[in-house]
This record gives sequence, structure tokens and C-alpha cells, in this order.
Amino acid sequence: MRQRTTSLGLALSLSCSLIWAADLRALSVAPQDVVPQIDGRLDEAVWQRAPVYDQFVQFQPEDKKPAAWRTTVQVLLTQDALVIGIRAYDPAPELIRAPLKRRDTVARDQDFVSVVLDPVGQRRSAQFARVSAAGVIGDGMFTAEDDVEDFAPDFEIEAAAQRLPDGYSVELRWPFAALRYPYSAGLPWRMMVVRNIPRQEASTLNVSAPLTKDALSFIAELQVLGGLDELQQQVRDRSFFSVRPELTARRREDSQAGQPDSRQREFNIGGELKWRPRADWVIDAVINPDFSQVELDTPQLAGNTRFALSLQEKRPFFLESTDVVGQTKADDEGQNQSLAAFYSRAITDPDWGLRATWRGTTADATALSLRDAGGGQVLRAHAFSTDSYVQPAQSLASFARGRMQWAGLNLGLLLSDRNYGGGQFNRVLGSDLSWSASDSDLLRGHLLVSSTKTSMDAEDGVAAAEQGHRVWLGWRHRSEDWSSQLNYEDVGPRFANDNGFVSQAGYRRASLSLHRRLATKSLAPLGEWSRFPTYELEWTLKLAQAQTLRDASQDVPGGELIERRVQPGFWIATARNTGIWGHLGLDQLRAKSGGNLHSPRTLTLGFESNPHDILSFVTAELEWGRRLDVEADRLGTGANLWLLAKLRIPVPWGLGLELEQQWSEGYVSAPQGGRSFTDSYRQTLLVLHLNARNSIRLISQDTYFQRREEASLAAMQASTARRSLMYQYRQGLSRIFSLGLNRADAGPGGLSHGTELFAKAQMAW
Repeated sequence: MRQRTTSLGLALSLSCSLIWAADLRALSVAPQDVVPQIDGRLDEAVWQRAPVYDQFVQFQPEDKKPAAWRTTVQVLLTQDALVIGIRAYDPAPELIRAPLKRRDTVARDQDFVSVVLDPVGQRRSAQFARVSAAGVIGDGMFTAEDDVEDFAPDFEIEAAAQRLPDGYSVELRWPFAALRYPYSAGLPWRMMVVRNIPRQEASTLNVSAPLTKDALSFIAELQVLGGLDELQQQVRDRSFFSVRPELTARRREDSQAGQPDSRQREFNIGGELKWRPRADWVIDAVINPDFSQVELDTPQLAGNTRFALSLQEKRPFFLESTDVVGQTKADDEGQNQSLAAFYSRAITDPDWGLRATWRGTTADATALSLRDAGGGQVLRAHAFSTDSYVQPAQSLASFARGRMQWAGLNLGLLLSDRNYGGGQFNRVLGSDLSWSASDSDLLRGHLLVSSTKTSMDAEDGVAAAEQGHRVWLGWRHRSEDWSSQLNYEDVGPRFANDNGFVSQAGYRRASLSLHRRLATKSLAPLGEWSRFPTYELEWTLKLAQAQTLRDASQDVPGGELIERRVQPGFWIATARNTGIWGHLGLDQLRAKSGGNLHSPRTLTLGFESNPHDILSFVTAELEWGRRLDVEADRLGTGANLWLLAKLRIPVPWGLGLELEQQWSEGYVSAPQGGRSFTDSYRQTLLVLHLNARNSIRLISQDTYFQRREEASLAAMQASTARRSLMYQYRQGLSRIFSLGLNRADAGPGGLSHGTELFAKAQMAW
């Protein structure tokens, strides 16, 4: 039996090597050829001559298996763009899921194809574009170090899809102006095509590259895109320039109890400029931008936490070159990614901004500077809490970062400066590294030092300059059997970064996350027992310990235990793209310096799934048990529940209707019975797509927090209600018109109200 298994494995390995020996190739479109019209049909004569690639393999739910359904890829090279044609064959085309959706909401519940493109050729980062069977686009950046897809960046791409009797086809036009690549000595461009096939019994993800789940990142095996030998010489000196003016008209009314009403009318003229003088340089500028059409931030439960919470960036100007900037992003557990050097949400209301980005084969760099009108938050973090101050009226925010790469070793240098005027400032200087020690191991780290001198750090006047540091080291290992991550942090009490995000300082923390993967063949009995196939099972263990560093100004001694976490758990992947996870919380936590060391005991269970073509996605997580009430500094029975459901409701006349519902509630009980506090939010998002370009969006969200009065605790109640209704016409990124109405009420009792009516037009040339 062992000999037969070995022979089969050898045969599979040989067949795979033969499959991937041929890379994707592009065909140059001759001057006499008709350039394809982007309509999704693939019916122009030039498509008949373009090389066809169809050697796809399955990546999910099980990797290393040949793809069951055929997918073909063809690439054309025109004078100013790559044009990619993809044919997705389907034996049951009536089951294709192709709803009208918003841009960047193309997810695993829909049939889509995705093009992942790395024109630098180093497989450090890649631009990607998803196109659904309905022609909806989702695009962004993928960074290998974080192994994360970021849908925030948008590119000037054009795509269309066409439904066919035996599947669907897609045409994607990717202009060279929207690609970022070196001027000279560049490596071959790399690409991978992905196809997602959602079905009731299983959701399948097929890829054109030899990618396996033990790879360090999703872009570890991008294929060389051949046929581009003369491309670099042809287009590297070509200059691209675009200007995007915008006009916003706004009428606002505000009322507050005991204050006279306020009415304002405002006309705002602003715009963005993008200039690519040659292949490796991109210059961006923004003047007086207005972000009134950006979606409301999703609320977060903040009533039982000691620290500030980060928010996702949605403003277009900040999303260019995010891979070079190393912008702070939240990971799957809500923690901040490692390089907390730049956090664009720290820039509240920019009057103007300028940024330059350069990319070479073995190096890249970016620098930006913005004048911020202020009004937001400035954070000053401590070991047990985060203080928040109002930003000064005006400041100049500047940031620069450069990286060099040598055979798997990346070294970076960064500088951050926030100048408030009057001798007040915050400056950060640092260096970061990333080293791919092997195909399975990645080592990362950084050292940041800060110098801060502001009035926010003193009770009267301007404090003397204070210095701080932040050290982080991280190791990630991924193999067929194990996925592990080890981190060490040391953050000085006076470390501050007003262009970044620092929610906690004055601590030293070590953490370890272990995931033990079981072999697929050992999971067969589980599938028979549960009625559903079990594709993956992981046993998990998370360990962490944090202690204070001495901070005399906060009366915090050194070596005091902040937290010790022990969390054994599991994760299961099964049919319908379903994931089920859970863990025990056998932790020790301290709410304040000198306080008791508590031992909460909790059980966390969660799941996510694409259960139906109507209920396209649902996820929920429940934490229950003995939880810590931070403000009361005690344990109590409590729970924290979060639920997100996405529905696609069938609508006649070719319309599309999206409905998303989020709800979260947390509480901890008091010793004498009843709830000590309740913290909750809910958000409803409803989008009616009149067609591919016109939509009406409604957002309704409410937050509520109430704390009961006790002997040592004052009663507290706070609530907000926000409503947003907007009509939008959108033709790619070049023409956007928005008309909206926003309403905000704050309580309790509706103490303040604000109503805003706005119209905004954006054009691009």
C-alpha cells in the first residue's frame, strides 16, 4: 500500500511539473488588429490568435487537486494596456451567482475571476482585480509580509462580463498608467488568475499557479507573464497625467439643548491630481478634499475597553502606495499589524497634501506631507489606558519611508513628523526589516524612537521633550502541518506617534500562536459523522503575557502583570465555505495598576458561512462566561455577541438589492444581580442597484451604552443615532455624482441634532 501511494504521489508531482512548465503568455496586438471592446464577449478576431492557458488546480477547499471545471486565460498587449480575457466554463450555468453589488464587495458568495498582477516581479506585493459574473469590480493590493488583501485602493481599470449558455466570460482592461513597476532592470512580470465557484455543496477556489496552503502568502507562486519582452522599453518613458476636480454643495443645520440653532451653507471646490512622469514614479496631490460620500464607519463596542480602537481608511487619497507606506491595518483579530508607523486616520481634515512614490527592482520609497485642519484625536497611551486629546487647530503631517531588498532580506528606514507650530512637535525615526529565512519562515521586526514636545503632555504650558521607543520582533512559520507565529514587543512609556496609531505604551509583551493542521485523510470520519465534508481541522493554542515598564508619571511600577492569556481552541472548514472556530479563555487580567489580578473564564464560539444564494453570507461570534468589567475592576457573568448577515434579495426588472445587518451587544452582570452595564450597536445597510451605474444607499446605525449607578460608580447613559440616504451615479473612477442626506442625533433624550444635505460631483480627465 505504501508503494502504491508513493507511486501515485510521484505521478501527481510529475503531472504538476508538466502543467506549470508553461507560463502565461501575452500576444502583442498589431496596428492593423482591432483592439477589443471591453464588453466581455471575446469575439474579436485577435482573441482567436492569443495563446490559451487552461491548466488550473484547486486551492480550496482542498489544494493540490486538478480543477474540475475548465477555465481559460488569454492576455493581449496593446499600446497602453493589458487586456485579459477569461472564459469560465460551467456545466450548470443556471446556478451561477451574479448579483449587482457595490464596488469592492465581490466576495466568496459570488462567481468571480480574479487577476493578481505583480509588475515588479519580486512577489512582495501585487495589485489584484476581481470581476464577478455580473461585471462588478473589486480591486486592491495584496502584501506578502502580512498575507492580507486590502480592498481600499482603487485602480483605473475597466471590466465587463457576459453570461453564456455554458458559463460566462470576462474582459479586463488594465492600463499601464494604473500599474506600478521599475524603470529599468526589472524582473519579469508575474501573474496569477483565480476563479471562485460558489455552490451549495462546496465553494471552490481554483488558481492558475502551483499554490498550496503551506505557502507563506497567497502570492508566493505567481507565474511569469511571458511575451512582454519589449514592453519595458516601449512604455517606461510614457507619461500619464490625470486631474479629478470635485465640487460639493452642502447645507447643514445643528441644534443642541440650551443653545441657539446653527445653519450653514458651504460650497467646496477641491480636487486630486495624479502624474506618472515615467514608469517608476507617481506624484499625487490633493487640494481641499471633501469625503462626504464615504460610508459611515462601522460602530465598535468601546464601553468596556481601556484602549482606543483603530478604524479602516476609506478616503481615496491615502490609498496610493499603501504597500510602500506600510500603513497600519487591523488583522483578523482586531489587533494592529506590526508596522504602526503611519495611520492615515490620524489625518482628520487635510487642506492639501502631496505625495511622491518611487519603485525600483530592489528598492522603493515614498514621501508625503499634508496640512491638517485638525479637530480629531491625539492619543497618549499608557499601560492600562489611552488618553485622548483634541487635535490642535492646524498641523503639518509628514512621513517618508524607503526600503532596500537583497535576496529575501528587506531593510527599511522611516521618518515621521507632526509639527503643531509654536515649538510643539512629535517626531519618530525608525528602521524595519523583513527576512525570508526559507520558503516556510519569515522574520520581521522594527525599532522606532520618538521625541514629543506638546502642550497635551503638560498640565500648564508646553512640556519638555520626552523620548520613547517601540521594539517589535515577529517570526512566522507555515508548513503542511504547522502554522505558528511568535511576537515580542517592548514599548516605552513615553512613546508616541501622532501620525501613527499607538493604543498602549509602557509594556513588554510576548505572544505565541500555534495551529496544528490535521492531514486531510484523517478527517474522513468527521465528515461521515457530521453529514458535511471536513476539509480542514486545526487545533490552536494562543499564549501571551504582558508586563508593565516603570512609569513614574502614571504611578505604574515595573514588572506588574497586565495580562496572561492561555487560549486552547480549534478551527474547522467544511461545506458551503463554512468555518467554525472556538476557544477557551483561561486568562489572567488586571484592569488598573495596583488592582486585583482577575482570572476570567470564558468560552468563545464562532462561525461564518455562505449558506444560500439569498442569505449569501452570515458570521457570528459569542463570548460567554466570567468576564472582566474594566471600570468596576471586578468579574461578573457576561457575554459579548456579534452578528453580521448579508442578504441578496431577488428583485424584478433587472434591479439588485443588498441588505446587510450588523448587531453587537456586550454586558457584565453586577454582584447584586442585573446588568452592571450594557453596550450595544446595530447597523443596517440597504443598497438598491437600479443598474450597474446607479444606486440608492441607506445606512441606519445606533449605539447605546448604559451603566447602572452603584456605590463606587456613577450612572451613565449615552446613545447616538445616524441615518444616511444617498443616490450615486458611478462610471468607474472617472465620473461620480452623489446626492445625500445625513442625520445624526446624540442622547440621551436627543440632546443634539445635526442634519446635512449635500451634492457632490467628481470628474476625471
